[in-house]
Amino acid sequence: MPCLLIFIGFSVLFSFFYILRGIRIIYQYERGVVFTFGKFSHVKDPGIRWIFPIIQNMRRVDIRIMTVDVPRQEVITKDNIPILANTVVYFKVENPVNAIIKIDNYVYAVRQFTQAALRDIVGNNELDFVLTERVQIAESIQKIVDTETAEWGVDIESIKIQEIELPAEMKRAMAKQAEAERERRAVIIASDGELKASENLRQAAETLSKNPAALHLRTLQTIRDIAADPSEKIVLYLPSDITETIKKITG
Repeated sequence: MPCLLIFIGFSVLFSFFYILRGIRIIYQYERGVVFTFGKFSHVKDPGIRWIFPIIQNMRRVDIRIMTVDVPRQEVITKDNIPILANTVVYFKVENPVNAIIKIDNYVYAVRQFTQAALRDIVGNNELDFVLTERVQIAESIQKIVDTETAEWGVDIESIKIQEIELPAEMKRAMAKQAEAERERRAVIIASDGELKASENLRQAAETLSKNPAALHLRTLQTIRDIAADPSEKIVLYLPSDITETIKKITG
């Protein structure tokens, strides 16, 4: 009888710990991929779940959008200019089963594919295009990486090119080019101003030449301006008909 009680107690205690060991808590942003005797059997949804200990094993998969920083690397453009570029990848797992079964480490694989795609895309474009069309370059990289990783159940949400660093000599050359461009624009603006000013003077001269009274008034205004300083003495030879013109103006 005592042996039977000991056996029953041991069985109850073993069952308790066996059940306790199989309890799993899966968070809302996770999915549990369950293997039974090493073979995929089903996927556990969020909540309190239970699996058979020893017989079954569960791998958790985070299905939130993940951010992976791809380290800076040197790439060469189509016109043989080396640049340093780094990118950021935003992706999420859409199929937890494929992300576990078909790839060993999908985060590392996404990073490696992004680096390779960056080298390919930049290598097929010239520097000016790479600098001015970052968005288009990033979209091309995303398309390549997304196609390659779709089989793993990974969806590439977005890829951003954070920084493109040029060699020092290239920076100096571009600074000189920008300065020359600014000087060229300044010369064009100044010449346009002189052209408009000369056109206005020509029109004013034509108007004055058609009206002698206006011409004489302009002459008198000029004399008044010149004689503003009382310390200066100015001798002028006026036209012989200036008196008649003044009489016509004053009525």
